[in-house]
Amino acid sequence: MPVMEAVWPVTALYFGPAAAVGYHRWGRPKSRRWQREHGDPPDKPGYATTAVGVSHCGAGCTLGDIVSEFALFSIGATVAGEAVYASYIGDYILALALGVVFQYFAIAPMRGLSLRKGLVEAVKADFLSLTAFQVGLFGWMALTAFVFFPAPHHLHPSDAAYWFLMQIGMIVGFFTAWPVNTRLIRRGIKEAM
Repeated sequence: MPVMEAVWPVTALYFGPAAAVGYHRWGRPKSRRWQREHGDPPDKPGYATTAVGVSHCGAGCTLGDIVSEFALFSIGATVAGEAVYASYIGDYILALALGVVFQYFAIAPMRGLSLRKGLVEAVKADFLSLTAFQVGLFGWMALTAFVFFPAPHHLHPSDAAYWFLMQIGMIVGFFTAWPVNTRLIRRGIKEAM
């Protein structure tokens, strides 16, 4: 599954060693090389299927958030005088775009869909999942900006602590996206990976 080959390292950006363990247990057995050497991959438990689905959505969120955060910081973007509000808008738009691209390349080849139908299915599979992920992340970002580091001591993307706290926010987002992904996978809207 080529898309998942990109998802695992992106997941490791925020989940660190837990992503490496997940890849070892559930990602490697899906690789062509592993299957040539060992045969069919073992079945995954339901929680693992959901975790992989959330990781897939989280990859688009993570990449979108990283690119957006640096771009917005470099131009000094704010909304209502707050950088965090500009981040919400930019992060969500870019995360959704990248999430749909990731989902398209997972869904369209498996189902043999045209570009248009593949994009429609990708949006159906990723919109709610990605939104739930971002809700958790954005809630954490609000705590970081207004409670832990209120003005004038806001952290910025140029601070290492900012990215450490974003990692925590992405983990929070992973868990807020869990119930939505469970439903989407059970209903067949999102592919079980």
